[in-house]
Amino acid sequence: MPEAKSQAGRTAVVTGASSGIGRAIAERLGADGAHVVLGGRTESPMKGSAARIEAAGGGATVVVGDVREPDVVQGLIDVAVAETGHLDILVNNAGIADFGSILGGDVEHWRAMFDTNVVALLAGCQAGVRAMRTQGTAGHIVNISSVAAQDPSSGVYGATKHAVNVISRTLRLELLDDPIKVTTVMPGVVATNMARALDPSVLAAIVALSGLDIDVTPGERVPDEVLESAQVALSDFAAKPEDVAEAVAFAVSQPPGVHVAEIVVRPNKDLQLS
Repeated sequence: MPEAKSQAGRTAVVTGASSGIGRAIAERLGADGAHVVLGGRTESPMKGSAARIEAAGGGATVVVGDVREPDVVQGLIDVAVAETGHLDILVNNAGIADFGSILGGDVEHWRAMFDTNVVALLAGCQAGVRAMRTQGTAGHIVNISSVAAQDPSSGVYGATKHAVNVISRTLRLELLDDPIKVTTVMPGVVATNMARALDPSVLAAIVALSGLDIDVTPGERVPDEVLESAQVALSDFAAKPEDVAEAVAFAVSQPPGVHVAEIVVRPNKDLQLS
């Protein structure tokens, strides 16, 4: 008799699902039996994830959009409810990074980071809770933060992630009378496309560690094969996206009486990236 899947019959929305942590979370929830609505800016990798989810016995829908646009997050949730009748899990994962200094920073970069990492997450929390309340769902909001939130000198990026932690803790208190849980997951260094925001010399070192002869331009998408090979070379210093997905799967699989509020996922050793 086949083993029952822990998320069978549930519907999840995952933002930032076209690469890295978001893609790994979407595929893990799908493999656990959920119908996953994948939201992101790049269609092709999400279609690949959808195919893998369906092959594993889950369901998948791909929606292309930028969460900085006011209607995109609400649209993802509307799609989930229209296709399955309910929303059970919302993972606010979409995020961008700028590890530059304050004095040398750019206002537009800061604005884009706050709009993505904070404002879109707020909009997602609000829309997700509305849908869960309307459908009477025992739901779960998962907000992807960072260990940078625990460092008071982690710059503007760290400030956005500290905001995520504050929002999550406040939302949890606002939902004490609802059957809706809130979990914050704080990854350490993970081999993802946030590497494109690193100092060019650090990015070049990561590419060199991959052993691949590929030109990577700072600010542009880093090929998956570079990230995967570099992670193997830096296995003690960089976690895999799948490690974070495992933490999310753990949090959303707990029984009703167990609320995992925060999880920190970090590699064995610290790596300075700036």
